[in-house]
Amino acid sequence: MFRKEDIQLGIAPIGWTNDDMPELGGDIPFEQCISEMALAGFTGTEIGNKYPRNIDELKQALQLRGLQIASAWFSAYLTTKPYEETEAAFIQHRDFLHAMGAEVIVVSEQGKSIQGEMDTPLFEKKPKFSDQEWQTLAQGLNRLGELAQQKGLNLVYHHHMGTGVQTADEIDQLMNLTDENLVYLLFDTGHLYFSGDDPLYILKKYLDRIKHVHLKDVRADIAKQVRNGQQSFLQAVKQGVFTVPGDGAYDFLPAFEILAKSSYKGWLLVEAEQDPIKANPLQYALIARNYIRDKAGI
Repeated sequence: MFRKEDIQLGIAPIGWTNDDMPELGGDIPFEQCISEMALAGFTGTEIGNKYPRNIDELKQALQLRGLQIASAWFSAYLTTKPYEETEAAFIQHRDFLHAMGAEVIVVSEQGKSIQGEMDTPLFEKKPKFSDQEWQTLAQGLNRLGELAQQKGLNLVYHHHMGTGVQTADEIDQLMNLTDENLVYLLFDTGHLYFSGDDPLYILKKYLDRIKHVHLKDVRADIAKQVRNGQQSFLQAVKQGVFTVPGDGAYDFLPAFEILAKSSYKGWLLVEAEQDPIKANPLQYALIARNYIRDKAGI
């Protein structure tokens, strides 16, 4: 289905150890995490909090296992803090990723976000941006996009549950307000499905602006419980709302077909935060890898 030379397969460390909730996988060493990624058949990873920040040390650890860095999350606060604060942190982040050979920077606006609040209902208290905040966000992202391109990287925006850019309508708003040559999109199947939107709508509409893909599946019964029970994002994760491709409710085959027929070149990166005590990370990495091989032909 895919041209193998166009696609790289990676997996995020969040299935082994959760940066937002250290109690989930806090005892799992960095070396175990990346060794099991390689053992499961992946060739790339995004960066977690346990990863060394020394460039030579991190490169050596990854090269020993045939891995490379795809990207890393960056939290922007363009709607709630002075632009200069976000820019300074962004430049440092950009330079580190550039040194590690990444080609995209994953950015999510965390101003007004509730994704890290344990007791805030995810759907009932979802943040919304005012017209002025939308303008501020778009202008800031355009400036960050320019800074990324100075080092040969592209900014990819991560729509995310519990933030001001979660739904398909909000993604539309962001894409309309930002420069198509500076701000690109990270397509995340799980966040759109959990939000109640159709991932294929976003995929088809913004195919030319998608430069990074997260493959995340959803357990629909738990997603329904979270919505009806007014639970938080972190509570949803603890209950197991997310899982790897092939273990949840979402059918990835149509998305794979659309991407394969397009000009998409880049990472397909499994990202499924789970409690590693309940969901053995290596076991689930293998489930994902086998599913992708079966459905996507790579």
